[in-house]
Amino acid sequence: MGKKNKKQNKKQAEEPEVEVMQEEVNEQEPELQVELDEQEQEQGDEAADQASPEEQIQLLKDELEKEKKEYLFLMADFDNYRKRTLQEKQDLIKNGGEKVLEGILPVVDDIERAIDAIAQGGDLDSLKEGVDLIHNKLINYLKSNNVKPIESTGELFDTDFHEAVTTFPASTEDQKGKVIDTVLKGYTLNDKVLRHAKVVVGQ
Repeated sequence: MGKKNKKQNKKQAEEPEVEVMQEEVNEQEPELQVELDEQEQEQGDEAADQASPEEQIQLLKDELEKEKKEYLFLMADFDNYRKRTLQEKQDLIKNGGEKVLEGILPVVDDIERAIDAIAQGGDLDSLKEGVDLIHNKLINYLKSNNVKPIESTGELFDTDFHEAVTTFPASTEDQKGKVIDTVLKGYTLNDKVLRHAKVVVGQ
């Protein structure tokens, strides 16, 4: 019995060493796999180098055909993107003013009602008041879209905002170089000139 126990104790003492060795093998497996992959790659390169000239030419042709297909795919994808972008741009230009025009329609309705009232011989004061309301409504709508009138009469003549249609002798020295009268009002859109004011300049 004593010898048997000694053998069992010895076997149990050796088992941890086996487990440690197994762990070391497991840790080395990824490195071994990388080495095997590298060896396979080297063998493949060596096989290509050892191939006959005809086989090498065929390999090059296959690689060229692959690259050609990928290039054609990329070109087709880019062409589709270009067409889609162009179509979106055309739609934006075509329908970009839709919201602005929709906002003007109520003003058009008011003008038509005013025309009907004039045709029916309505009260002159009421008609004048109605036209003033329509005008104010339109001006407020333009302001809400960042369209603002250009100040002109009494201001110094500025070619950035004014267009001189004629000059007129100034009655005083202060009026020289200034806008005496506005023939056609100008407007800006987001601080950019939408239409220059046509003015008369004192000389």
